[in-house]
Amino acid sequence: MPQPIRNIAIMAHADAGKTTITEQFLFLGGQTRQPGNVDQGTAQTDFLPVEQERGISVRSAHTSLVWNHTRINLIDTPGHVDFSSDVERVMRVPDGVILVLSAVEGVQAHTEILWAALRERHIPVIFFINKTDRIGADTGSVVHSIQHELGVQPLCLQETSGEGANGVSITPIWDEAAMCDHVVEHLVATSDVMLNQYLEGQVPSFSELNSRLIQLIQTCEIYPLLFGSAKLGLGMLELLNAVVNYFPAPGGGANNPLSALVYGIGHDRIMGKIAHIRLFDGRITNREVIVNATREVEEKVTQVRRIFPGRYEDIGTVEAGDIAGISGLTSAQVGDVLGCVHENIPAEVKLRTPLLTVQVKAVNQKDYPALAEAMLELATEDPALDFEWLREEAALHVKIMGWIQMEVLERILSDRFGIAARFENPTVIYKETPAAAGEGFVQYWMPKPCWAVMKFRIEPGERGSGVTFQSRVPVNDIQQKYQNEVGRSISVALKQGIKGWEVTDLIITLIEGHDHPLHSRPGDFTVATPMGIMNGLQNTGTTFLEPMIRFQIQALEDLLGPITSDITRMRGTFDSPVIENGRFTISGIVPLATSLDFPVKLSSRSGGKARISTHFCGYRECTDELGVIRPYKGISPLDTAKYILKARKAIQ
Repeated sequence: MPQPIRNIAIMAHADAGKTTITEQFLFLGGQTRQPGNVDQGTAQTDFLPVEQERGISVRSAHTSLVWNHTRINLIDTPGHVDFSSDVERVMRVPDGVILVLSAVEGVQAHTEILWAALRERHIPVIFFINKTDRIGADTGSVVHSIQHELGVQPLCLQETSGEGANGVSITPIWDEAAMCDHVVEHLVATSDVMLNQYLEGQVPSFSELNSRLIQLIQTCEIYPLLFGSAKLGLGMLELLNAVVNYFPAPGGGANNPLSALVYGIGHDRIMGKIAHIRLFDGRITNREVIVNATREVEEKVTQVRRIFPGRYEDIGTVEAGDIAGISGLTSAQVGDVLGCVHENIPAEVKLRTPLLTVQVKAVNQKDYPALAEAMLELATEDPALDFEWLREEAALHVKIMGWIQMEVLERILSDRFGIAARFENPTVIYKETPAAAGEGFVQYWMPKPCWAVMKFRIEPGERGSGVTFQSRVPVNDIQQKYQNEVGRSISVALKQGIKGWEVTDLIITLIEGHDHPLHSRPGDFTVATPMGIMNGLQNTGTTFLEPMIRFQIQALEDLLGPITSDITRMRGTFDSPVIENGRFTISGIVPLATSLDFPVKLSSRSGGKARISTHFCGYRECTDELGVIRPYKGISPLDTAKYILKARKAIQ
């Protein structure tokens, strides 16, 4: 029989102790001689120099160990919000997640975002309250915050005593020797048969109840909660046992047709691109030719690897349910499906949206080509960077989550590629939307051979609606294959509006037009569409949209006045504060542009005692004076003569 597998991830808000837990697992599983230490820079899974120096994880680390004859494929994810895109990709992989909370800090901002995504994905979760030995640990308060802030009643399977000191102890209340009444009652209440037996005085056996518990955990009807201190190694054995006993085994069959998801991209100095994949069906072996269904290409596998932090093992074959690194797939991108599309491949998850754009420059101009190539490679690993290389302007732009990500990218460029680079001050990413309804017209019929004549109706859409395209033109006027090209070109046409930003929340209707039986080609409509759309936007005018942030602040009551004044100055709005035990909680919305440095100011004002959580909540209209108008990058479709020459490759 094949070895049982558990595919898991460890997730948490930054500094909750994920990496220390991983180090303990590796030690217990015999992968290391002693647990690594994050503070000392010796953690196995923090193998990048920037991770070792900063003491934070900036990329997901893959590792594997065997426990109780079961292979555990483990992904240790970053906890800082700046690296949420990495967690988004990993979210499509595990069959179970350990969600870690600090016994001191409890539920934090990123915890809530992770929990919402895990619930949406219907992934089984084990809550683990870590750092029970730290001064200020209050597990009861953390359990209460899980109930009220995350909206779930976790099932505690242990009890703590002596928390807040090195002498803290963990006592099991759910095993054959200790069947706690409240756990028994909770479980029997989920089954009419068990409940009737229980009411008649017949207590089901531990085996029956535990089987019911496993079933409910795997169907996300119960979320168990365990305690411990990874730093002391306390509770680690119990947590590992829970992973094996409670999380589901992956499905799929090795003899079925191949179906795998590329969820990550890495690079190896010798083997080149490495595709990190999760197999849902079938198998992949060294030197096998497989189909990338997304790219519609066949490629030969050169090596199948099991990935470990900073190293790998050539395993030759990987089968359904497992995770591996595959080299040789040069065209693979994040999100690609290998083989055939499997109904169980999870949909993409969105945790946070990059709201800042920044230009990166080489300190030494001679390094510009190398910097561009390095950024291309980094963008294949993290598509959320949305890398733009404007060759005409020799400008390199990426989208980022925040300042720490920018600093880390700068360090990676230096350590990995040997390139000294600097990032300019980031700019908030604005968007545009039509200010009114109007029409756009394009007549592209010179110089021949070409022919595409179209009229578009452009109207504002509801906020957050995105882009809607429809056609009312009969196929006798414009053939369907040409109309398909128009539809495919809309997203390109809207990447920059008349104020230099992406255009959204609009309805575009193709209302008139015609092709030519001799001169029209599909590419003519690809070229013409941006000209017609930009002409329409010029006629309608556009309104700025700025990103808005929803916040919640908790602080001492005497800071209420100064903090609400700060919010008002930032053009923010807020609800009535809730005051309890000398502290207040206030929620509201504030523009990102005015609040970029507010968390730092809040910490300074409160002496580090205030707590703020924020998340993106959409875009809102603002005036031109409050936005940032920027020039069109490249040649604008409004400059029709140059644009056509560029599109036809007559000029560079």
